[in-house]
Amino acid sequence: MSTTAILLMNLGSPASPETKDLKPYLSEFLMDKRVIDVPYLLRSILVKGIIVPFRAPKSAAKYKTIWTKEGSPLVAHTVKLTQKVQERFTEPTYYCMRYGTPATSDVLKKMHQENPQLKEIVFLPLYPHYAMSSYETAVVQVEEMHKAGGYSTVLKTIKPFYNNPGYISALSNDIEPFLQQEYDHILFSYHGIPERHVKKTDCTGNHCLKSENCCSMPSTAHEFCYRHQVITTTNLVTDKLKIEKNKFSFSFQSRLGRDAWLKPFTTVQLEHFPKEGIKKLLIVCPAFVSDCLETLEEIEKEGAEDFIKAGGESLTMIPALNENKDWIDCAEELIRKEMQHSKSTGVIL
Repeated sequence: MSTTAILLMNLGSPASPETKDLKPYLSEFLMDKRVIDVPYLLRSILVKGIIVPFRAPKSAAKYKTIWTKEGSPLVAHTVKLTQKVQERFTEPTYYCMRYGTPATSDVLKKMHQENPQLKEIVFLPLYPHYAMSSYETAVVQVEEMHKAGGYSTVLKTIKPFYNNPGYISALSNDIEPFLQQEYDHILFSYHGIPERHVKKTDCTGNHCLKSENCCSMPSTAHEFCYRHQVITTTNLVTDKLKIEKNKFSFSFQSRLGRDAWLKPFTTVQLEHFPKEGIKKLLIVCPAFVSDCLETLEEIEKEGAEDFIKAGGESLTMIPALNENKDWIDCAEELIRKEMQHSKSTGVIL
């Protein structure tokens, strides 16, 4: 019997691409106070009274364009990733979803039932960058469910890996083959977040978004700054691949609402690029380790259509890491490092 188990967490997916299943999924997602960070009553009115009734049918239509025989691409990739990680370890490996199923509480219960001698859980949130609406909410939920279950096991959480050499290498190797084709520009498109989220996670209270070059100025705020971390990922990858500065840029996609969100917006860039002579575009979405609605529909389908309509000739979306060997190597290294740290500090008895 193993005293250690591994837990992976991804975003989640509706049970089917039908409106009836989009409604509870969107409600759970958008009612998260770290996603829409307004008072509960206002959030409830916005989500349940306006956003979900309006978005559910439209989201269902979008999901239907990417749904496969295996179901949701994100879930299918997460299952395969878990299986690949399990092949590298004798310790049992599980996965859960922040929203939808399998639910965190159910998976934690299963882990402890199947491993009665369990003393430690090594938790890997599948988010490379820190944001309160992704990494933070994942960590908080697992911690809360772990506490609510009354488990005596030690929970060890792996930090964001946006600058981890293994992750940068995996991402670079994922991109490199596409650079062999003729292209004018490569766009690093990251999931967008409201500017207020960046300010809320600023541990100094006076650094993030206070100046034009705040992300390049040394600060303890960078440990929790999404914008700094995506810029760092972009720079590390482009340096490794020796991509000239005029051949790449970054942007933010998936905006919701009218509040100030991080810029530039991917949708705006796709409209402007053809006017600047960028006709052949590559896009990679490093915030997503698994292909999902935001990559397969928002970028590869809708984004490509918008780009072509604006005068572009071709848009090529570079697939997410999914189950790439280099990514499995990185995940293994992150997990083993945390395990080794636990042993060196005497966590495992």
